[in-house]
Amino acid sequence: MNRTARILAVATIAASACSAAPAQQNVDVLIRGGTVYTGSDAPFVGDVAISGDRIRVVDAHANVTAKRVIDATGMIVAPGFIDPHTHIGDALVARDPGTRLIPAFLMQGVTTAFIGNDGGGDPDVAKVLGSVAVKPVGINFAAYVGFGALRSKVVGAADRAPTAAELTQMKALTATAMCQGAMGLSTGLFYAPQSFSKTDEVVAIAAEAGRHGGIYDSHIRDESSYTVGLAAAIDEAITIGREGKLPVHISHIKALGVDVQGQAAAIIAKVEAARSAGQDVTADQYPWSASGTSLTASLIPLWAQDGGRAALLKRFDDPKLAGKLRTGMTETLRKRGGAASLLITEGQFKGRTLADIAKARKEDPLTAAIAVIRIGDPSVASFNQIEPDIAAFMKQPWVMTGSDASTGHPRVYATYARKYAKYVVADKVLTLREFIERSSALAADTFHLEGRGHLKPGAFADVVVFDPKSYAPRATYEQPTLLTVGVRTVLVNGVLAVDNGVLTRRAAGRALPHKPTPGSCS
Repeated sequence: MNRTARILAVATIAASACSAAPAQQNVDVLIRGGTVYTGSDAPFVGDVAISGDRIRVVDAHANVTAKRVIDATGMIVAPGFIDPHTHIGDALVARDPGTRLIPAFLMQGVTTAFIGNDGGGDPDVAKVLGSVAVKPVGINFAAYVGFGALRSKVVGAADRAPTAAELTQMKALTATAMCQGAMGLSTGLFYAPQSFSKTDEVVAIAAEAGRHGGIYDSHIRDESSYTVGLAAAIDEAITIGREGKLPVHISHIKALGVDVQGQAAAIIAKVEAARSAGQDVTADQYPWSASGTSLTASLIPLWAQDGGRAALLKRFDDPKLAGKLRTGMTETLRKRGGAASLLITEGQFKGRTLADIAKARKEDPLTAAIAVIRIGDPSVASFNQIEPDIAAFMKQPWVMTGSDASTGHPRVYATYARKYAKYVVADKVLTLREFIERSSALAADTFHLEGRGHLKPGAFADVVVFDPKSYAPRATYEQPTLLTVGVRTVLVNGVLAVDNGVLTRRAAGRALPHKPTPGSCS
């Protein structure tokens, strides 16, 4: 090759290299220099570039020009967290625009939540999802249709089986809800009137959700030893999924109360066996030793709840039932760990244990509990779990983070921060990567939230940036409404919802309707 040919060859190669280099993009937001956890890959120090509602570039060095550059040096950059079990439905339709932002979630990095859990989901899913059109919200949300709402609407509060016509009606309502975008069927089989159902009734309705591509999500029939027992309740959930031909998701998995503490390994083995047999079984968990429920649900035997609150109050006044009622309440209180383990979290007795109230009233705890329930049915924090069980469940790759956010419990304001601070940093139960992926990607993949839960080009720009040194909970059982600290930036669908640690008050959340199985709604 002569000198001229060599020069031409070099020029050709150089031109080819220049043409292969990616052109510089113009983007809206560049998150620069953070440690990026994509939800599926090993972390790296690099950039995330966003235009509109989508992620455009995730790379070590994004070749972009941006309208806004956010310096994330020393920060963690992760997919927005996804909470699969909450009770924030009322907040999402509140009259106050600030309430609808769900600040408690945004300040933890939560960008998506599910509502309608524990069987409470409104069968009119179109109305639920459509509310965002007139009442903008701060986070994305998806909705379940609830077995309790269905049963109350069709059967009422009575302890009886549905007639054939009533069962058909509940199935039809389920099918309609699924076609309107429900994620699946949720149940709270521990709670009356859902507790009055038999397994075959639940299977029939769950199968209808499954026919439309839905999931069976369940607060199982017994997390303790109240009725069938924890092990049998797990078996029932797995059976419903198998016979109904749909995935099973166990809500807030736990071993609740003195009779079942230490049984985590046995419960994990049951789920692993089902998964090994080909079933799709997952769970969520909140990182707290106290559950949250109502005083009635904590203490009153199910037979006394037949017919609802009005019937319960009449039974309080029936001297013929007094002995039976006190016997049942004595046993439920024992299983809960005693009067000192029940902390009232709302109303006039807020911040006091049942033991405190009984002492002040100079009454025994059962008499004091009945007096409180006559006034109302306050929420309680029930301290009933042990750390070895919590850690054992948390380590499972099929267990994701969920808050079970409900009134008066610090898990509304601090679940994700507590899990990070206690179980990643302090106790080292999980790695940081495991915490992030089980708080985002695992939920997105399990519930088929397309374009969510991962940082990758084309995905929706739901992103959290937090300081690993200062991300921490402030909420406690005594002060449950203190906002988490350490979150620097949150984007929801590409819109800055938290900027430099401050809420922007921009409502960019969206309803996320589930897509039913093709042809199932025709």
